[in-house]
Formats: sequence, structure tokens, C-alpha cells
Amino acid sequence: MLKKALAIAALALPLAAAAQDAWPSKAITFVVPYPPGGPTDLMARLIAKPLSDRLKVPVVVENKAGASGNIGTGQVVRAKPDGYTILLAASGNLSANQFLYNKLGFDPVKDLAPVMQISKFPLVLEVSEKSPITSFKDYVEYARKPENRVTFGSASNGSPQHLGGELFKAMAKIDISHVPYKGAGPAIVDLMGGQITSMFDILGSSMQHIKSGKLRPLAVTTKARSAMLPQVPSISELGYPDFEYYAWHGISTTAGTPKPVIERLNTELRGIFGDEAFKAKWLEIGSEVVAGTPEQFDAVIKSEARKMQALIRTLNIQLD
Repeated sequence: MLKKALAIAALALPLAAAAQDAWPSKAITFVVPYPPGGPTDLMARLIAKPLSDRLKVPVVVENKAGASGNIGTGQVVRAKPDGYTILLAASGNLSANQFLYNKLGFDPVKDLAPVMQISKFPLVLEVSEKSPITSFKDYVEYARKPENRVTFGSASNGSPQHLGGELFKAMAKIDISHVPYKGAGPAIVDLMGGQITSMFDILGSSMQHIKSGKLRPLAVTTKARSAMLPQVPSISELGYPDFEYYAWHGISTTAGTPKPVIERLNTELRGIFGDEAFKAKWLEIGSEVVAGTPEQFDAVIKSEARKMQALIRTLNIQLD
């Protein structure tokens, strides 16, 4: 009986290895949990073509927006753990939302498998070109006058734009009101049109409008200045040395996906990010080039989750 069991096991091993070697054999769904046109969507579409070329199968971007990214993220959580459904996740999906929502329905740390971190974005505090506010100092002074109603827009409740603005509001002790939108695009349109006063936006989604002069950058939220906007000071250097906030993105898949599949995905993604032409495109959207191992990304997710938990508790933000 033992010999028979061992023989069956021995036959099964090559079959399992062959199944993994055959991956991928069909199209991969690349879920973006936000609307088309935003920075997350742009990143997915930049990656999808070269990833498809490397894997020799279609990589189809699917926008599944709603609930601050939770709907699309939940779709990947519930997918079959075979590597055919992957997620382009923002920092909110993987670190903040679990503390913002009481009824999330999944644990992003336990229910998703990290593949690779792909970005690190500063946020930029900006106003319309038509705004009377011309500097960071003007912004703070304007917000401190009780007769002025200062608003800041964001891509959604709990988004990096929202949390970054709330963090600055608390640190600067100014009264600015949050206005959530369904995506960064509509918020930017209203900012340029004067319907809202300001925005702490991810640099990548606002860069083209800053270059065209339609948006006026006042400060960036990372400790150091951004190489994309070297003339724009950081909030840290403008009197708030402890202030730092940035957004990041990464690719994850369903927990339980075989390790060889995750390693193959990581290898191909690192190859894409190692290409000089691709690097140039990535830098144009305002992000640093970040490409490491699944283990390194796992450490980032857990570290950022601890930071977001402390921040959200301090600010007492709850979305349901």
C-alpha cells in the first residue's frame, strides 16, 4: 500500500510541475479598482502591453471602480488562486481601507498575495491658475481667515488625496473641508474650474495640467523635492519638518496562488521595469521606479498598514 501511494505521489509531482510550467495558457485579467483615466489606470495600461508580450498571452485591463477601490479589490480576493486575475492596487486598498471600513469583507494582508511594488508618488498641493493663492504661505494664511471657505478635493473618501489633506489639516491647524469625488479626474476638472479651492493630488495625475499652466503647484508632500518639480518646495522645508506623505502602488494577486506563478510574474515585471525606454515613460508620470521582490513588497504593505492604522485612529476617520 505504501509503495502504491509513493508511486502515485511520484507521478503527481511531474504533473503539478507541468501545470505550473504551462502557466500562463490563457488571458490574464488585470483589475484596476478605479475609473478609467486616473493614474492607476494609466499605470496598468503602460504595463499591460509589455507584460502581454513577455507572457505571450493577452493581458486585459478591467476597470472595476467603486467604494474607494474595495469592489475591484474584492473581485481579486474572490478569484481563483491561479494567477489569471491580478490587481493594480493603490496604497489605500492594501493599507488604509481595512481601518477606514468596518465591513470591508476581506483582509488585504491575508487574502492577497504581493507580487511587486511598482511606484512611489509624492502628492502635490495645488490650486487653479485662476486662484488668488500664489504660494504655500498664501494658502495657509488664506485658510486661517474665518471669512474664507477653503476646500480640498480628492479621488474618494479614504484615498491618498483625502488622507494627505487631513494629515496636513491636523498638523497646520487650519480649517479646510474635504470634498470627495469619484476619481481624481473629476476632482481636477472642478479644481481647474474653481468649484474647489485646492487639491493634494498624486503628482502623476496632475502633471500634465501643471505643465500646461492650468494648475499652480504650491508644495510637495515628500520630505525631499520631486525630481519632476525641482522648483517646487516640500511642505517639510516650509515650516513643517515632520510632515511627509506619499502614495504608492503595487501588483498583487489572490492569496493561495502557487509561488512559482508569483515568481514568474515578478520576474517578468522586473524585466519590464529594467527596460530603459519603459523607465523613461514611468518617470514621465511622476513616479519613482520601484521594482523589488514579493517579500520586499509584503514588508512595505505591513509597515504602511501600521502607519495608516495610527493615522486614521488619530484623525478619527470612519467611512462606514
